Amino acid sequence: MTSGDRPAAWRDDWTGGEGSLFADRPTPPDAADYPTLTYEVTGRVARITFNRPEQGNAITNDTPLDLAHAVERADLDPRVHVILVSGRGKGFCGGYDLSIFAENASTADGGDGTDGTVIDPVVQLRNHDPSGTWDPMADYAMMSRFNRGFASLLHANKPTVAKLHGFAVAGGTDIALYADQIICADDTKIGYPPTRVWGVPAAGMWAHRLGDARAKRLLLTGDCLTGRQAEEWGLAVESVPADELDAATEALVERIARMPINQLMMVKLALNSALFAQGVANSGMVSTVFDGVSRHTREGYAFQQRAATAGFREAVRERDEPFGDAKARPL
Repeated sequence: MTSGDRPAAWRDDWTGGEGSLFADRPTPPDAADYPTLTYEVTGRVARITFNRPEQGNAITNDTPLDLAHAVERADLDPRVHVILVSGRGKGFCGGYDLSIFAENASTADGGDGTDGTVIDPVVQLRNHDPSGTWDPMADYAMMSRFNRGFASLLHANKPTVAKLHGFAVAGGTDIALYADQIICADDTKIGYPPTRVWGVPAAGMWAHRLGDARAKRLLLTGDCLTGRQAEEWGLAVESVPADELDAATEALVERIARMPINQLMMVKLALNSALFAQGVANSGMVSTVFDGVSRHTREGYAFQQRAATAGFREAVRERDEPFGDAKARPL
């Protein structure tokens, strides 16, 4: 039977139908566990789920490597049509686990094969010592590594969807804004409060996703959006009540998964060409440099020293209280 004799033969995935390139080949593994996330394939969807709920899925040195490896796994799997990224627990991702630098934990030890490298915690603590000399390229070598891992969502051949709930703040937005599509709960908190002191969004994606004026509205104040506002502003493609998020997300990825893989790839590559022409790579480079600068200004050192004295949570509370959202009140 030829494809012309079968209804909708174009809906076969790469492994189905006569003449499949993958006929009689082994099936890639359906699941894998990483230090910071889990990976699972169900049907035509690869599910990458951040799995540090007790720490708010805070970003560690492992996160960019885990994410990039899982995305690559999904990109190469001929069964996968769409990649879904989400977080377990109360939120998507609360940002970087920066307390080690802010609180100046002098006993920090990598213990995971990173000792003596640019991401060795002791090395980075020394580079964040207000009494020492800051090497901006040692800082950039560390932070650009995170960006490369997170940007795997943008550079993947297949479409990526981020499902946001609870909170997607600070470095968590560096991850989410690299996804091709964002779907979120109405009450999700989305933003980058560290622009108030000690941070610039290293990924540099806000203007590309929201446009100049609205990106500046958020980053010149550190204010956050709710999920509902994110949809109104065009950052999210859909926002729904929290108890409907799972169903709405499944409906979205199911619709995407019905498309042939090669069609999805061609559409994404064609649209990404316009995004890359806007200078995404340059934005990320400049923003990463400025993120390092922001942690080594007089104000940045003052924040770090206050965190070392009173604790990171108290320093963050003092940072946010004048803006009326010390208790995470959205814009």
